[in-house]
Amino acid sequence: MTAGGILGRIPLLAKWSGRMIQIKTPHELELMRAAGLVVAGAIAAVRAAVRPGVTTGELDAIAEDHIRTAGAVPSFLGYHGFTGSICASINDEIVHGIPNRGRVLAAGDNISIDCGAILQGWHGDSAVTVTVGPPSAEDAALIEVTERSMWAGLARALAGGRLTDISHAVEQAITAEQHPYGIVDHYGGHGIGTEMHQDPHVLNYGRPGRGPRLVPGLALAIEPMVTVGDPATVELEDGWTVVTKDGSRAAHFEHSVAITPEGPWVLTAEDGGVAGLAPFGITPRT
Repeated sequence: MTAGGILGRIPLLAKWSGRMIQIKTPHELELMRAAGLVVAGAIAAVRAAVRPGVTTGELDAIAEDHIRTAGAVPSFLGYHGFTGSICASINDEIVHGIPNRGRVLAAGDNISIDCGAILQGWHGDSAVTVTVGPPSAEDAALIEVTERSMWAGLARALAGGRLTDISHAVEQAITAEQHPYGIVDHYGGHGIGTEMHQDPHVLNYGRPGRGPRLVPGLALAIEPMVTVGDPATVELEDGWTVVTKDGSRAAHFEHSVAITPEGPWVLTAEDGGVAGLAPFGITPRT
């Protein structure tokens, strides 16, 4: 989910530009990894259930059941009044679509599945976009570039770098394409830890070498949102769902990552990020 209880200790904080950024201990990152694996399993279960005729409410129930069976709690359910355990955003819906049993998927739909879980007080947050049935060439290209831009950003989650190194890498991966894809403004990634949304906000564009230093123990959710057309957005009357103003399709991917001395640790990827980071020459902590 885009940005818009402490476990018996005072959290370690780093100060940047008047903001306090939570830094996790190695043990706390292990706890976040456990939460991230719950999210990975929930998304895999929902993804396997995507087919024509299924409702977004049914997908939501699958995610909630997986999360609770694992001993965790859905991050999204009840968050500022949100009524689902996943965000289910279809076609021109970019993020924050509300699942319900009246919304039926059809062949050719694109659906962003965004999911979060809390385990022992620590959050995981991840998202994927998939097509219901075989994708069109345009949809396949949109989904591919969005996912690749996420991994490009994750590959820059390196100790000693700066926050906007990630933002710049995401942008470069998108703008390198021949098609003029849109990068959604305002919405982006975020810090994550004992709360789902923490500082710093992570834009999906910008000049490198700026923002807070990336230090071991910092955890971030990296989540590009890309449109086929104009990236201007409108929020629907439900107060949640964000759509493209021109009705063009969008895609959304997200992983939570920890900065470690050994490299990025993709907390919500089952393999820790090995496969996704390999094309960038990065070996993650696993």
